[in-house]
Amino acid sequence: MWQVTTIQLGYPGKSTHHGGLGWSTIGLARGAGRLVLLDTGGIPARRIINRAFAAQGIATTDITDVLITHLHHDHMINWPMFARATIHAPRADMEWALAQPDGSETVTETAVRALQACPRLRLFEAGCEVLPGIASAEYRGHTLHHVAFTLAGSPPTIFSADIAKNRVELATGEADMTMDATAHKASIARLRAAWDAVPGTVLMPGHDVPMVLVDGRPTPQGKLEAGITAWFGDDLSQTTYFDLTS
Repeated sequence: MWQVTTIQLGYPGKSTHHGGLGWSTIGLARGAGRLVLLDTGGIPARRIINRAFAAQGIATTDITDVLITHLHHDHMINWPMFARATIHAPRADMEWALAQPDGSETVTETAVRALQACPRLRLFEAGCEVLPGIASAEYRGHTLHHVAFTLAGSPPTIFSADIAKNRVELATGEADMTMDATAHKASIARLRAAWDAVPGTVLMPGHDVPMVLVDGRPTPQGKLEAGITAWFGDDLSQTTYFDLTS
């Protein structure tokens, strides 16, 4: 049985002037004698990961496994932080990422190639049990071979990443940023059905807080937190804080 906590909360927004934010959910799962990271976040998440680990008395070298849902930069680029971990990535999505041209807006070619060469990489076929009690399933759309992980536990957890990135996509069945809108819509419907099939299941979307279904509605568990501090004054002591949650 797996216990899953959040290391970094995802954020349901995009930057208007500086590219995508890429603030994605990172999960930590304990069970079966393992310590498993679910996605890795983007480069800015390294500080968040280190602080969260220090607060829990664990080190990056304690991570036994890293599970990657898809090969977009904000979900996989930090895999080198975990020097002793087996890195589990979906074979089909890895092949897709390797085929992208240099300069792709969503795939970091250097990180993907380095992962391909890593002796700790384990490619898996979607639909298999990646680790004891952790099942994988392919949900096409956001990328052509995106996967979700379902972790057995009390409660069970679905780590869905960007199949449905936030509460709006979960509620409407429509997705922003998709490679195949028709397949993506069907994937969200399948995800909702899987979520509804086991009452009490926690779903962890890629860019929002964990949720449960209450009377059939996605209901956030916890408070969304995000903000920016900016320097517009005459010295470094003068800052302006922008709350990004309302």
